[in-house]
Amino acid sequence: MIPQLSAQPLSDSPPNHPALRRAAEALEASFLAEMLKATGLGKAQAAMGGQGSDEFSTFLLEAQAREIVKSGGIGLAESLYNAMAQREGQNG
Repeated sequence: MIPQLSAQPLSDSPPNHPALRRAAEALEASFLAEMLKATGLGKAQAAMGGQGSDEFSTFLLEAQAREIVKSGGIGLAESLYNAMAQREGQNG
């Protein structure tokens, strides 16, 4: 006898909320940018120098963090999205 697998009901899966997905990804990108900055990657190199290079480094870290999220990230955005979508489903 072959056991029957039942698909998870649609009501239990998180609904599709593009705004929540974008918010979760933005939060993961901000988190990653701060983690990258904490590693020292955001410090301007001596060859560049000046106040502008520090600001450029921040923009660079933020862009790198967004690209990390685009390529799958660390799973934080997915966890946040699932939690927010589930909460949205309970409240809405």
